[in-house]
Formats: sequence, structure tokens, C-alpha cells
Amino acid sequence: MAVDKLVNVALRTDTFDLGGLRLSSGDGRRLELHTVIDPLQLGGERYVAEPALVPVAIDISRTTGSGYALRLRFDVTLIGPCMRCLEPASPVIEVDAREVSQPGEIDELDSPYVHDDGVLDLHAWARDALALALPNQLLCRPDCAGLCPVCGADLNAAGPDHAHEREPDPRWAKLSELHFE
Repeated sequence: MAVDKLVNVALRTDTFDLGGLRLSSGDGRRLELHTVIDPLQLGGERYVAEPALVPVAIDISRTTGSGYALRLRFDVTLIGPCMRCLEPASPVIEVDAREVSQPGEIDELDSPYVHDDGVLDLHAWARDALALALPNQLLCRPDCAGLCPVCGADLNAAGPDHAHEREPDPRWAKLSELHFE
């Protein structure tokens, strides 16, 4: 006898029709959706979001008129090279972004992610929100020492005793030509 198994598969949501929620002014709803975040290029290096299908929480509130107040939250691991030592890095980035879409009001209240037909571009919003939440540097660990500027050795592995003899200052080179008898 074959047993049917229920498989929990998360569906990808790139766009979402806000009008389909049929919210009245002051009403709100929280949604748990999944979207894909395209890889980011930072400093010529490629960084990929993990998991591939990112679970996101969206709080949607209807404002007066035909507007919405939106909040997007998710955590994602960004996989790519450390910006100091080039070893693999995988920092966890917490994203908490807000948008207001109040069509017909001032431009600052017109979200680029909510289209005129009331469709939310979740895919673009999640990627842009991640880019804005990034730290100044993506590191393999908070105390990464980086690479030696002289020989290129990984200072995390070389340890604190790694050193080079300093080159003489070229401004004093003529003094080495003086000979006292």
C-alpha cells in the first residue's frame, strides 16, 4: 500500500497583489512569503544570499486613501570572500526595512516598489533592502587581520610575530653616501 506524503514546499513570490488583500483603512496583515535575492557585486566580488529561497515577513497596513505602510524583515547569510583576507566569509545580515506608498501625495511617499496597479515588487525590495543593510565590510570574522601589505601573507594564519625589515627611507639615501675618515 503506497502512502502519500505531504511535502512542504515554499513557493517563490516575486510580486504580490496588495489589492487582493482587500484591506480597509487602518486594517493590517502579516504575511510569510519566500523570495529569491539576486547575487550582489561588491568591490568586483560576487556575494550570494543563502538560503536560495529566503523566507521574509511582511507587515502590510492600509493607510487612508489608496496607500500602504509596509515593513519587510528577514535574515540572510551572504556567502563570498572576506574583504580583508579573501578567505570565505558568511556573515548573517538582519534586514528590517520600511516603505510607505501614498499615491497622489508628495514624491517622498511614493514607494518605487508599489506599482500603480497595487502590485508590490517584493523581489526588488528585498534585494535593495539587503544592500542597504550591509555592514561597511563583509568579513570572515570580526577580528580578521587581513593580508600583509608587503608579502601578501594571511595575517590570521601568520600570527602576531609576522614582520618585515623596514626599507630605508629614500629621502635619507644621499646620507648613506657620506664617508667619514
